[in-house]
Amino acid sequence: QVELVESGGGLVQAGDSLTLYCTASGGYAMGWFRQAPGEERDFVAAIDWIGSKTAYADSVKGRFTISKTNAKNTLYLHMNSLKPEDTAVYYCAATTKSGPILSKQEYKYWGQGTQVTVSS
Repeated sequence: QVELVESGGGLVQAGDSLTLYCTASGGYAMGWFRQAPGEERDFVAAIDWIGSKTAYADSVKGRFTISKTNAKNTLYLHMNSLKPEDTAVYYCAATTKSGPILSKQEYKYWGQGTQVTVSS
């Protein structure tokens, strides 16, 4: 069983930056997803196991950066130029497949989520 624990969410203003963290109990290809109220859980960013290949949703490309440190089994999501439409619960996920993986169906393990709220 893989345990994922997210942290770093909070309330910020539009244009601010925020970094999310996710600790995992092992090394995996991983991703970030987000879910706004009444919406489906959407792909945000993904990274392969080594940490050399990444993928991003068009809505965050150029503003968000995903990275990981395998030594610490920690996944990061650096978010810049935040917008009110980025408001959502952010989830990290892990997969045993080679990454980066964009489809949420391919992820077996999920964290509990962390709230990010961006005020205008």
